[in-house]
Amino acid sequence: MTEIVSLADITATTIPAALHGCVASIGNFDGVHRGHAQLLGQAKSLAGELNAATAACVFDPHPIAILRPDAAPKRLSTIDERARRMNRLGIDFLVVIQTTPELLSLSAEAFFESLLVNNLHARGMIEGANFCFGKGRRGNVDLLTELCAERGIQFRVAEMHCQDEDVISSTRIRETLAIGDVAAAASMLGVYHRVSGDVRHGDARGRTIGFPTANLLVQDVVTPAPGVYAGWGILGDSEASKLPAAIHIGESPTFGSGAPEQIEVHLLNYNDDLYGRTLTVDFVERVRGVERFGSVEQLSHQLRQDIQTCERLLQ
Repeated sequence: MTEIVSLADITATTIPAALHGCVASIGNFDGVHRGHAQLLGQAKSLAGELNAATAACVFDPHPIAILRPDAAPKRLSTIDERARRMNRLGIDFLVVIQTTPELLSLSAEAFFESLLVNNLHARGMIEGANFCFGKGRRGNVDLLTELCAERGIQFRVAEMHCQDEDVISSTRIRETLAIGDVAAAASMLGVYHRVSGDVRHGDARGRTIGFPTANLLVQDVVTPAPGVYAGWGILGDSEASKLPAAIHIGESPTFGSGAPEQIEVHLLNYNDDLYGRTLTVDFVERVRGVERFGSVEQLSHQLRQDIQTCERLLQ
């Protein structure tokens, strides 16, 4: 399993010795999408040449949350989820750097010396061509090439990964989720977009009309646009417990209730109590948008159709 290592202050040499001499790659790696996977694959390859460990370094919270809190994007994935996906890629360590005003005030040179030289004792680095670092993002791959050469660190620039002639990025995936195209998001991520949270009590209207739902409390992770989706529900930590699901996001206009990012999950052919349990949801395909129906009977008819559609999409 990819080991998560927390680093509160990069100017203090507190990194475990197991990381010394690693091949490092720095970024947010939000979503660990296919572009990230390509870059980390090159890091893994270089680490094999050097007989070194691999370390992906991320910032938490996102630097924008410190510099411009109102503009901070919601995450595509939690730190734990990033570690899970990196484990599949064979990455040894996920270094979580605490983002502070002091960190963001470091010059590019000071940042490089503190993290790569004094802490990681890095032997190799892989970064994308658009990588920037240090105060005001003044450091770039040209400067990084010089600094690595001076310190005897092997440095390689990874090619940008494109889909439909556009570079795959976390921002692009967020924009895709914002219009509800979860299938396109999954294509760029390489996995289904995932949210996880605790099941809380709702108004139980779904149960009264024969469609019980689990109301999911999700925080600080991107929620797709309001609508109905086919997906998978996962109980606890076991992927083996994956269950087909019909998922509703948003308000319930027929009843005049709900909130824009409320998530209700109907697990198909599952009737056990879910309150207080952790439920993870993978989004597979959008079925339709949110609609207002003239009666509960019309709503029930549509829900039956939705479930049939979800069953077909999840076969």
